[in-house]
Amino acid sequence: MSRIVLKFGTGVLSRLDGRALDAAQFRRIADEVSVLVKAGKSVVIVSSAAIAAGIPVLGLSKRPDDLPGKQACAAAGQPELMRMWSTAFRRHGLNVAQMLLTHEDVDSRMRRKNARNTIERLLNSHEIIPIVNENDSVAVEELRFGDNDRLSAEVALLVRAKRLIILTSSNGLTDNTGRRLPIIRKMEDALRHVRPEKGELSVGGMKTKLEAVQLALSGNIPVSIIDGKKRGQIAEAAVFGDVGTRFPVPRAPRKAS
Repeated sequence: MSRIVLKFGTGVLSRLDGRALDAAQFRRIADEVSVLVKAGKSVVIVSSAAIAAGIPVLGLSKRPDDLPGKQACAAAGQPELMRMWSTAFRRHGLNVAQMLLTHEDVDSRMRRKNARNTIERLLNSHEIIPIVNENDSVAVEELRFGDNDRLSAEVALLVRAKRLIILTSSNGLTDNTGRRLPIIRKMEDALRHVRPEKGELSVGGMKTKLEAVQLALSGNIPVSIIDGKKRGQIAEAAVFGDVGTRFPVPRAPRKAS
C-alpha cells in the first residue's frame, strides 16, 4: 500500500483563535481521508491541537503562556482531541488509535523500533487510522518538535511513507508579493522566502516546516505544504497535484561517463 503521512496544525483544526476545536473541520477531513483509505492508501495522521482542545475543558478564556499551563491544557485536551477524530472517522467505518511520542522515543533505537512495530500492526488492520501527537504533557520547550512539524517528518521516515503532506493555514510557500510558489526543487530557493512572522497558533512557523521538508527529503520522501482549510486539497496533494507548494525528491546527479 502507498503510505501517506498527513500533518494537521492547530490553526487547521481549531476555531475561536485556537480556543476550541472545529468539529466541522474534523468531519470534512475524515470525509477526504476516508476516500484515500478506500482507494487503498495507508494513512497516518500527525495531529496538533491538544492544547486548543484543553482550553474549554479547563474553563480558560485564552491560551496559557506558561509551560505548566500549556501542559495542563494538553493533558486535559488530548482525550477530547481523540474523541473528535474518533467521532469523525466512525461515520466511515474507520477507527483511530492514539500514539504519543517524544524526542526520546524517536532518538532511542529500541523505542523507535517499538513505535514502528506498533504503527505497522495498526496499519495492517486496514481499518484503523493511527493518530500521532507529541506528548505535550511531559515535553519541555527545548525539546518541542515545532508544532509537530519535525515529528511529522520523523513519522514519515519511521513508516517509510511515500509522501508527507503538511496542512497549514497558508496556501503553501509564497514569495514577498504573496504569490504561491507551486514547486521548489532546491531548498536554498525556499529559504529565501522564509519570513520571521508566524501565525499566533504556530510554534515554529514556516521555518520549522521547511526543516521538516529537509528531513523528509533526506529519506527520499516528497513533501507538499498545502492549505488545510480548503476542500479537496488532500486528494490533489496525494497524487502530486498542483496545490500548495510541492517539494520533489532531488534527482541524483548523473555520473560522468
